[in-house]
Amino acid sequence: MQARARWLVTALVIGAMALAGALPARAQAPAPAREVPALSVGFTPNYRAIMRRAGPAVVGVLVDGVQMPSSVNDPADARRSARPFRSPFPFHGQGSGFIISPDGLVLTSAHVVAEARQVTVRLSDRREFRASVLGRDDLTDVAVLRIAAHELPILTTGHVDSLQVGDPVVAIGAPFGLEQSISHGIVSALGRSIVGFTSVPNIQTDAPVNPGHSGGPLLDASASVVGMHATIFSISGGYQGVSFAVPIDVVLRVKDHIVAHGRMRHAYLGATIQNLDRTLAAAFGQERPRGALVSGVAVGSPAAAAGLTAGDIITAYNGTQIDRTGDLLGHLSLAAPGERIRLGLWRARGAGELTVRLGEATGDDDQSDAEETDAQELGWHLRPLTNQERESLGVSSGVWVDEVAHFSAQAGLLAGDAILSINLKPVRSVQDVLAAVRGRPSHLALLIDRDGVRLFIPMWLE
Repeated sequence: MQARARWLVTALVIGAMALAGALPARAQAPAPAREVPALSVGFTPNYRAIMRRAGPAVVGVLVDGVQMPSSVNDPADARRSARPFRSPFPFHGQGSGFIISPDGLVLTSAHVVAEARQVTVRLSDRREFRASVLGRDDLTDVAVLRIAAHELPILTTGHVDSLQVGDPVVAIGAPFGLEQSISHGIVSALGRSIVGFTSVPNIQTDAPVNPGHSGGPLLDASASVVGMHATIFSISGGYQGVSFAVPIDVVLRVKDHIVAHGRMRHAYLGATIQNLDRTLAAAFGQERPRGALVSGVAVGSPAAAAGLTAGDIITAYNGTQIDRTGDLLGHLSLAAPGERIRLGLWRARGAGELTVRLGEATGDDDQSDAEETDAQELGWHLRPLTNQERESLGVSSGVWVDEVAHFSAQAGLLAGDAILSINLKPVRSVQDVLAAVRGRPSHLALLIDRDGVRLFIPMWLE
């Protein structure tokens, strides 16, 4: 899909990227739209008519920026040469998007424009406009752009709730930078949850999707948009038969919040959930697997306050049946912080119900980006722990290790470690780590939390 298009390099590792662009050309008056007859659903799709109707509203998103290389999430489709450790490098890439309002509102994937310093939108008629990023939401992988243009062609919105497995779908985008490419397939599955990527129930299709497609529309047989391309599962890095799209109802909800408030506020339950298999269902006294199994509850979370515990099976959300984890994620992705929800439960081989007042997911945005930039000088990438991470670890402070390289890797530090103290002094911010290192001691003793286990890591600075 596109830069930062989060590809699965292996069946377990999802990579991420962003792609980029060119200078905007002078805007010209839009060509008059050609009248296209309406399409009906339920017959073999007329791909020529779908392209004529939807193609003009599909755009290319060109991105320029500067980024730090990552040993974990290496940008699979960035056009750059390999560089040692963590030297910053310019990147250029390209993704896709689509116009959602005639006054210049454009939707694309959040990972397409992540770390971008300049974003350019290229219309189907080859006009280019410099775009401003109104906001992006990494949790759902949705970003909203604005361009200075009017009377633009737009896509009509389809109905995700009427989409069924086996329905024909069409993808339009710019795979590998090839503009206005169309491919088709069917809906392979609905409500797919992808661990480590978005927290929404994705639409799975077999429509061929490749790097550069990210942010482009997934269309039904009536040329209405039902989803936005997000990622693929792949061992090779290219299309291998499985691609995913964020449902359009989720995309539009995020868009409305970003336009109104500049960001999306997410509800926070504070529970880790997983799918049930037949063996687990039988162990918990169910005749067949049904519901989302709670495998963990964060300390101090709304789930804990309501009495949710590991081993509970969530079978209903506000009276609506929950069959799989994806069903629950779909409801939670559209819930608002502070909302009271009713959860139907299977507990101790019997049915029950809990009421939960949802909290708000936070990322501790009050911490300055400058701290992260300074920390890159150390050969690692650090950030403060979020409220949820502190609750989960049972600590009041600490920093998270996102990436390691150079001496930090040699010392045995791993991405995913949480640094709690240095030389027995509590670490409350990235600046505490910087101060400890800038004092130039010959040795450091880092107390870390690694998957719930506390241990000291010695670091030899000389």
